[in-house]
Amino acid sequence: MARYGAQYGPDITFLGVERCDLGDPDSIAGADVIIIGAPFDGGTSYRSGARFGPQAIRAADYLAHDGSRPSLALRVDGLTDLRVLDAGDVELFSGDAARSVRDLEVEVEKVARAGVVPVVLGGDHTITWPDATGVARGRDAWGRVSLVHFDAHADTGDSEFGSLIGHGQPMRRLIESGAVRGDRFLQIGLRGYWPGPQTLGWMAEQRMRSYEMAEIGARGLDDCLTEAFAIATDDCEGVFLSVDVDVCDPGHAPGTGTPEPGGLSARQLLDAVRRVCYELPVVGMDVVEVAPPYDHADITAALGNRVVLEALSAIARRRKDAREGTTWDPRRPLLADRVPGE
Repeated sequence: MARYGAQYGPDITFLGVERCDLGDPDSIAGADVIIIGAPFDGGTSYRSGARFGPQAIRAADYLAHDGSRPSLALRVDGLTDLRVLDAGDVELFSGDAARSVRDLEVEVEKVARAGVVPVVLGGDHTITWPDATGVARGRDAWGRVSLVHFDAHADTGDSEFGSLIGHGQPMRRLIESGAVRGDRFLQIGLRGYWPGPQTLGWMAEQRMRSYEMAEIGARGLDDCLTEAFAIATDDCEGVFLSVDVDVCDPGHAPGTGTPEPGGLSARQLLDAVRRVCYELPVVGMDVVEVAPPYDHADITAALGNRVVLEALSAIARRRKDAREGTTWDPRRPLLADRVPGE
């Protein structure tokens, strides 16, 4: 049944889409995308609060929560042209990181094994380790899923506070495990004053490709993305997209745990996510580090919501064009396909 108006409380779904139960195969039959909440922030090293991100992302919208969102740019409706379901939040305990990442991986693997695209709402960036691992296992594509990673930080540290699990280490854990190859790991938007030479040396040894903001500024984001896409699709069966909202300048995403000045604009991030999901075979995705306690006027929650919606719309358009043999043209005027006077 369609839902209208604002949603509140633990039972809300992403923009009013239908609820599903990952323990009931019949409830996910025919799904294209399943939303999963990962309310975990036990891996934070500075400001916690991302455990409240999933519900904030789901609810951040000013339109009726009726399970429909037609994209003006892409001329599709990601919530109706795809069958999008919401499985609710995985029960995660921020005080037990090892158990939490294990439990989340199990749920993501269920979705991927069903041939469905999991979209995980974080939570801190620790969750990308179990998210991408679950997709690699579920798709029987160990080491053959590339990762496109938008972030201010490399997240390739080894140990923090005596723990191997945290939001500064998931990318190292993924590469060390073999779930994702280092030479198919693309990082976009890095900047600031971390990591140091030792960690950078490890990254170079893995043949990671990291686009720091100075390079993006000099070359242009589009050129960097085009180059990254060529690497991501070479000898891989699918792409996992991970978006840390702190890739954006804090003026565009203040509600996050480790803000770093000088990042992308919200417009650049949305355009980039659209390109990733339209041009690449995305098999999984997460949006992380939305921390509502530090947000202002729901700016960051709204951005997280729109990142997901932009991804869904682009996936829908990619599938539509594949079926019809057409190509989306961003230069086409909005009303060009409308009959005058209609």
